[in-house]
Amino acid sequence: MKKILVVGAGKIGATIADFLDATGDYAVSLVDRDQAGLHRADVADSVRKLQADIAEPGMLRPLMDGHYAVLSAAPYHLTTTIARAAAEAGLHYLDLTEDVASTRAVRDHAAGARTAFVPQCGLAPGFVSIVAHDIARRFDALDTIHLRVGALPEFPSNALGYNLTWSTDGVINEYIEPCEAIVAGERRMVPALEGLETLGVDGVTYEAFNTSGGLGSLCETYAGAVRELNYRTIRYPGHAQAMKMLLRDLRLAERRDLLKDILEYAIPATRQDVVLIFVTVSGRRDGRLMQESFVRRIHGDIVHGRPRTAIQITTAGAICAVLDLLKDGHLPECGVVRQEDIALAAFLENRFGRVYRGDRSSTLVHGV
Repeated sequence: MKKILVVGAGKIGATIADFLDATGDYAVSLVDRDQAGLHRADVADSVRKLQADIAEPGMLRPLMDGHYAVLSAAPYHLTTTIARAAAEAGLHYLDLTEDVASTRAVRDHAAGARTAFVPQCGLAPGFVSIVAHDIARRFDALDTIHLRVGALPEFPSNALGYNLTWSTDGVINEYIEPCEAIVAGERRMVPALEGLETLGVDGVTYEAFNTSGGLGSLCETYAGAVRELNYRTIRYPGHAQAMKMLLRDLRLAERRDLLKDILEYAIPATRQDVVLIFVTVSGRRDGRLMQESFVRRIHGDIVHGRPRTAIQITTAGAICAVLDLLKDGHLPECGVVRQEDIALAAFLENRFGRVYRGDRSSTLVHGV
């Protein structure tokens, strides 16, 4: 059994720990600074729970001894701390961060490492980059790559059309930080909450707008090869305008802690969510301008007798699939591994990646 350390006992971290533990292939330890949060973590009794404040220098490194890999489901501002400790301990490192600056720091820690550093292994960034790259390589010449993803309540009931389904810190960060894109063939930073567009999926109207971090390393990979490349978050109509009012007019972008308190006090969480994935690539194939799309709608489900939301299943499923592929020798075992380095076919055949297949065999299968 491979010993795995999962950092962060929130909803996603607990789901990761439970998914891995259920296979019987991994011995999982779950670490968090909040003892009450560890107690609430909905995991099997076989998952070892460790209380430690990893923000304190020297606290995390001793916990890593003897482990195969560390998976970070901690807030983005702790990413570099965990990556540094992994480099010092000689562990494989995987994370879920959407924060661009943190990912650059992870790459720095990976320089010369004898283990793999695989940042941004979630849904977006993460799986959507694997999909986009797989589609793009089938064109003779590229024109546009558009990634659109939303984690939404199935039954919106407030002016934001939104419920808290994952990290509040992560949502705030992606709404504030500049966004990477390729515009008219040039790499640029564009503002979050701009680029508003309308799209329809299965007869339902949504809006989409720029948010930070969802492209992973795609801008670097496709620089000079595509006219337009961007990532936009899907929400119900009116959400972007309401968030602009909060972040800009009321200047809550300058007071993130206050905004987090307001959102978590006033906006309820929900288990009734849906994840929408809409990746579209256009370009030249056999002399014709063609377009190909990958579309999925994924709902929550009962996994190992526990209710899991769509965002828990897709995010945890993605990073667990990448860990499996690394363990089985399908990925480079040292240095930085990009999401584009992961073959879509292998990912979708993986026991965790099957949730993205969109067919009757998409149920998570463990221990097989």
